[in-house]
Amino acid sequence: MSLKQQIESDIKKAMLAKQKDELKALRAIKSMILLAETEKGSSGEVSADAEMKMLMKAVKQRKDSAQIYKEQNREDLFAVEMAEVEVIERYLPKQMSEEEVETELTKIIEQVGASGPQDMGKVMGTATKALAGKADGKTISGIVKKLLTS
Repeated sequence: MSLKQQIESDIKKAMLAKQKDELKALRAIKSMILLAETEKGSSGEVSADAEMKMLMKAVKQRKDSAQIYKEQNREDLFAVEMAEVEVIERYLPKQMSEEEVETELTKIIEQVGASGPQDMGKVMGTATKALAGKADGKTISGIVKKLLTS
């Protein structure tokens, strides 16, 4: 079952269960998929990789918004954003722990032959492809920096 079909099925379930917050998040995901499908120059189909990137972008946007709301003491809006993050994350692969990411990055650094901070670009290019959907870019970047400077 494609992501679009899964989302449509879950929208129906959320409507029947009268889950407004979940419904809002699901409709946002469906909207992103439809926009990508109808985008100029697209084939009408969205690849699994593109779907994952869209979901990760949506999670990042909502986490950034939630952070701003928290800083401004808007707990009501913070809770809404975090609820949407939870719904969207259900459709992403399980995120790796920092220890798992560090282990993978150590292997990648050895593969690439990186020796210091000047090689960060080489490592990041390989790492973001290898860990796509499994780890946040900010986390990867921080761990790569730490490993290359130590």
